[in-house]
Amino acid sequence: MKVVARQAEMTELARRWRRAGESIGFAPTMGALHRGHASLIERARRENRRVVVSVFVNPTQFGPREDYARYPRAFSKDLRLCAAGGADVVYHPTAEQIYPEGFLTSVEVEGLSDVLCGESRPGHFRGVATIVLKLLETVRPARAYFGEKDYHQLAIIRRMVQDLGCDAEIVGCPTVRESDGLALSSRNAYLAPLERSAAPLLYAALKLGKRLTQDGALAPQAISARVRWQILKSIPGAGIDYVSLVDASTLKPARALRGPLRLLAAIRLGKTRLIDNIALSL
Repeated sequence: MKVVARQAEMTELARRWRRAGESIGFAPTMGALHRGHASLIERARRENRRVVVSVFVNPTQFGPREDYARYPRAFSKDLRLCAAGGADVVYHPTAEQIYPEGFLTSVEVEGLSDVLCGESRPGHFRGVATIVLKLLETVRPARAYFGEKDYHQLAIIRRMVQDLGCDAEIVGCPTVRESDGLALSSRNAYLAPLERSAAPLLYAALKLGKRLTQDGALAPQAISARVRWQILKSIPGAGIDYVSLVDASTLKPARALRGPLRLLAAIRLGKTRLIDNIALSL
């Protein structure tokens, strides 16, 4: 497995692979890798001849009061996980490589970036869309793999790729969870012991919403309200950013219980922000 730091080197290496007819699978990450990331790498390995994993903590998707400086970084551990998953290359550029002096361009997916997580994190998805497009243009993969835990992000990337005519297929991969249901996240390391014991109750509340949806007796807004109530009842001290039952493609609030839907939620436990979601096919 090779570590590449320079953008030009990564571009040329990927170009050689494509010329040789070798498909590239790509897993963009911010490091602090866990079993969820491993599942992306392993799927990319199964479906492609070459596998690239990027490790880059992207400063432009953090707000001024967010955790960029303390975001967990464990590059040696990340390398071991990438090697175990079968990665050919770990692309590990510096911020100066990605955003050289004079960099002025950004990408924003209007209508999707300022709802849900975008309401409390203005500018976040502009940073996400910009870095993902830049990485896709560098690696030019046949397929790029993203976890469904960050479903809002996945929907934005899919729309961006569709609108801009990018070649890569965007592959959503199922959320990987702890045995108690907590979705794996690099930020789970921030949770204090009592917060960690309460965190799985977010997923339990989403599962309640799924059961209510399948019963079909309540309207979408009433289901979201019941899930909010369940979170507040079961997780003392939790602050709710949002609970929303939405169309799986447009992220607009569901008007009826039909079609592919997603129930999404974001809460704060102490200083940690947790997000999760659950698929609803009706």
